Amino acid sequence: MRLPSILGNHMLLQQKSDVTIWGWAEAGVTVSVKASWLDSACLTKVNDKGKWKLNIPTPEAGGPYEMIISADTTLLLKDILIGEVWVCSGQSNMEMPVKGFMSQPVYGSNDCIANSDNPNIRLFKVTKKMSTSPLEDCEGEWIVSNPVDVAEFSAAGYFFGRYLQRILKVPVGLIESCWGGTKAEAWTDEVTLKNQFKEFDLGQLKSGKVTKNSPTVLFNGMINPILNYKIKGIVWYQGEGNRKKPEQYARLFPSMIKNWRDLWKQGEFPFYFVQIAPYKYDSTVNSAFLREAQLKTMLNTHNTGMVVTMDIGNFTTIHPPDKLLVGKRLAYWALAKTYGMEGLPYCSPIFKTMEEKGNKATLSFDYADLGLSSFGKPLDGFQVAGKDKVFHPANALIVRSNVIVWSDDVETPVAVRYCWENYKMGTLFNTAGLPAPSFRTDDWNE
Repeated sequence: MRLPSILGNHMLLQQKSDVTIWGWAEAGVTVSVKASWLDSACLTKVNDKGKWKLNIPTPEAGGPYEMIISADTTLLLKDILIGEVWVCSGQSNMEMPVKGFMSQPVYGSNDCIANSDNPNIRLFKVTKKMSTSPLEDCEGEWIVSNPVDVAEFSAAGYFFGRYLQRILKVPVGLIESCWGGTKAEAWTDEVTLKNQFKEFDLGQLKSGKVTKNSPTVLFNGMINPILNYKIKGIVWYQGEGNRKKPEQYARLFPSMIKNWRDLWKQGEFPFYFVQIAPYKYDSTVNSAFLREAQLKTMLNTHNTGMVVTMDIGNFTTIHPPDKLLVGKRLAYWALAKTYGMEGLPYCSPIFKTMEEKGNKATLSFDYADLGLSSFGKPLDGFQVAGKDKVFHPANALIVRSNVIVWSDDVETPVAVRYCWENYKMGTLFNTAGLPAPSFRTDDWNE
């Protein structure tokens, strides 16, 4: 008898749910699963392909527990906790470990590593793997949080999980499945791409000549093996890899989210993601269009949330070092929207309407109940255009939950843009300190 790698000692199972236990054994054999929190064993038969699967109920958060799985052999799984399980996925900004990359630090890494011994945080890191067909298993093992392994684990994911664990006071399990420099199509299954995105060449899958950015190869190797594992939700940090095709990403990203939800078979579970940060980018393609595609995904896809990073970008590195703030902002979304914490602001101010009066435009915003602020910095990054579609730097003034924008060069404003370029640090926040994303009031192609 064999279990998938994600079922093992020190694992953390989702509380108050029916979790799936599965594996492989000799066909026709009866499998018994006895968990120490249950009064009796759960039984099932191995099918003619040598596979078995059953669901068992889990109690409220707690532990440690044990599990005995018997068929032609018997396995004992020890030190199992029950709590909240989240998957952390994406490209290099999610992969960036707590210790940082070469010459690219993570703020507060040493303090985090020194304080990382915590039996109530469990970590599973999916080994990087490309595959031209869906795999049933992956490499990895559950680890109890400790300095050596936390140093190598996703900083954004770990800071998110650590914050949740402190606030919720329950065990938290984090599954890292990410790969730097990758595109969303690599993380999407073949059926979705074949049916909805004819522009992707799926023929290369048959040839076997693939890279980490070939369509569907990372979904096959790093997501499909964990689809049976019951989770609470996903946190995602990716977008740079698709930056040059924002219109495609505006269709692809929500399709990928739906794809994962459909295959996980847990309904529309929470999917919280991080918007890409300001960066110089050596290209004529304006990354503001990709950030807009991410914003549209949040606004149009149920049970999603977006962390804005307009205030922590870095001109010289695509990997913002303030991953602690990213993790906390992801946790605000989860605490407020998933766990029902009332009174906690979680969303950045989102542009709502524009009204023109004379040579001034008044912009209103959602998620700014106590108004807007620049926190003492000059309000910058606004541009205004008239009907000639020529944008000019604009003055901006905060009035409660509105921003009044004008330029002496524009007699009648028609459109306003904010931080609409590759690198422009945001200066507009709500009073909770959450920055507004870059936005535009027009839909012009230029």
